[in-house]
Amino acid sequence: MVAAAAQSLYAGRMSNPDPFEIFIVCAPGLEPALLAEVVETGFEGAEAVPGGLTVMGYWPDVWRANLELRCAVRVLARVGSFMAFHLAQLDKRSRKFAWGDILKADVPVKVQVTCKASKIYHAKAASQRIEKALTESHGITLSDDAALVVKVRIHDNQVTISLDTTGEALHIRGHKEAVGKAPMRENMAAAFLRQCGYDGHEPVVDPMCGSGTFLIEAAEIALGLQAGRSRGFAFQDLASFDEDAFAQLRRDAPDQTPDVRFFGSDRDAGAVRNAGLNAQRAGVADWAQFSCHGAAEVRPPEGSTGLVIVNPPYGGRIGNKKLLYALYGTFGKTMLEHFKGWRVGLITSEPALAKATGLPWQPQGAPIAHGGMKVWLWQTPPLR
Repeated sequence: MVAAAAQSLYAGRMSNPDPFEIFIVCAPGLEPALLAEVVETGFEGAEAVPGGLTVMGYWPDVWRANLELRCAVRVLARVGSFMAFHLAQLDKRSRKFAWGDILKADVPVKVQVTCKASKIYHAKAASQRIEKALTESHGITLSDDAALVVKVRIHDNQVTISLDTTGEALHIRGHKEAVGKAPMRENMAAAFLRQCGYDGHEPVVDPMCGSGTFLIEAAEIALGLQAGRSRGFAFQDLASFDEDAFAQLRRDAPDQTPDVRFFGSDRDAGAVRNAGLNAQRAGVADWAQFSCHGAAEVRPPEGSTGLVIVNPPYGGRIGNKKLLYALYGTFGKTMLEHFKGWRVGLITSEPALAKATGLPWQPQGAPIAHGGMKVWLWQTPPLR
């Protein structure tokens, strides 16, 4: 209903707005999690493609995708396309493109061009033509440091123009200041929680919580908080932006009060302190509890069973892999002895480390691209 109200308000101020393709980006390997979230959030006609998914929509859909989607990295608005077989044609058609309907002359932009399987093959030359069209025909300001990016893809002689509507990547929620070593990105944490079957109605324990990412994401989901409520977006500097319509979409307060809690621990006292501060800034401190001790000392909270999720050190991320087998073995033993009825999710780049836990893992899933390496989410059924 809120999205419909924003769409109606926006449409009433525009003359016959046309839908366009929206490309929602995610980490490779997490497309199924993003697709499930997009469908759950009410977007229609979404199609998964490598590295994300596409959906047809309007500007309010772009705003809502940035504001609400937890698994996404960024949102690109594909605002137009045309054919160009040589640079002179690219120059002419770029000058005729309706840049002024989208861009403001006083808001700097930068242009990024990629060329593939086309007669126009020199990306720098193509970029120069488009930049001249922007400045000379439309008075648009250019800057190498601009937050607003015009992405141009020339593939099979088709020129597709997209705008990066996000700015800073969406894992930057805007309320997490303190991070530790090798932190888990928020959008990946949200996707892993989703893949573990978490829906906001069960307790979550992270015995190596670091800066608290998993637990803060879990608590925000349980509270119904919007992922991007604390930050700004690049689309707010576009000529197509409508502040009043966007206000219809934004919620700053929880829309529900969960009866579950979230428990984190870490042997690093600094990490525990930072996690608590991050939870406070995110507005979830009343539901998250953090303590300082090793993973071997973690015990289940009173009440119903739920999910244990952990992103432990692994050789490519922190330290010497050979020294980690004992840590993983101790973690697995603790789970088997004390967490009967709980499900376990574990992220690692090393299958051998996961197997060193002795936990009854389900079949290994697809690899996920993370920080220049591949990681896997390992999951158990409820422990017996």
